[in-house]
Amino acid sequence: MQFDSQTTAFIFPGQGSQAVGMGRDLAARYPVAKQTFDEADSIFGFSLSRLMWEGPKETLDETVNTQPALYVHSIAAFRTFSSLSTLRPATVAGHSLGELSALTASGALSFADGLRLVRTRGELMKRAGELNPGGMAAILGVDIPTLDKVCAEASTETEIVQVANDNCPGQVVISGHKSALERAMAGAKAAGAKRALPLPVSIAAHSPLMDSIQQEWNAAVDACAIGGAVIPVVGNVYADIIRTADELRADIKAQMQSRVRWTESVQAMLGSGVQTFVEVGSGDVLSGLIKRIDASASRFLLGNPQDFAALEF
Repeated sequence: MQFDSQTTAFIFPGQGSQAVGMGRDLAARYPVAKQTFDEADSIFGFSLSRLMWEGPKETLDETVNTQPALYVHSIAAFRTFSSLSTLRPATVAGHSLGELSALTASGALSFADGLRLVRTRGELMKRAGELNPGGMAAILGVDIPTLDKVCAEASTETEIVQVANDNCPGQVVISGHKSALERAMAGAKAAGAKRALPLPVSIAAHSPLMDSIQQEWNAAVDACAIGGAVIPVVGNVYADIIRTADELRADIKAQMQSRVRWTESVQAMLGSGVQTFVEVGSGDVLSGLIKRIDASASRFLLGNPQDFAALEF
């Protein structure tokens, strides 16, 4: 399989795509991938790679570890591809945390700076969850306008719930205070939802419950060396092409409390001529979402040696 640079987007996964063993085979097969994992271990001063490859799962699933792990695997895979091919995708995008992987792939953010920023993001989100405990729930089978209305009706001045991730038609995640979340889940079922499933998290990501750490996150982003994107980025917040350093900073700052507009982001890429999506890193979550957004789009994975073996260089 060969990619057309004019019609290919590279996409980067977020939390939920991690698994014990992630990246191990890639590092064993490709020296540039091994160097990436070694660099991450050196920056952190502990073996993140061992945790990724050996677990335990419970520790890997802690947000302070999950976020850097996914970032490192994605960039290791991206660097491996770049060492084998001169192709540059038409655009890049990432889901939530994956947007920082996309920024690094775009040339706007160095690997080392990105890794530190990702670690900070995980630490701040963990603290926000401790300061303002909340929750998240997956809602299946209800459209966004209906769910926006349900969330508005379930919210009060002191208890808020809102759409956090517009993943694909029929699959949406809501986030907020637990009591408001419970009301919204009941409201979604009354509005025809097929299922309303609480997620096993105590962090209300992409909601106003992240406000307690917003200023610190803004400062961390501002302190990080971010340049313009060589490869255009489709951001989560505005679901549109962003290139300048100021645009990139604004998007990843706003993302902390704003919904991930993934459906619209994919539609924007399709509208710009993208026909092929390559999921770079761990798992196939985003490929599954894209299949539901537009089944005619081609989808490929790029995270393990067998994925690379299927390509023609």
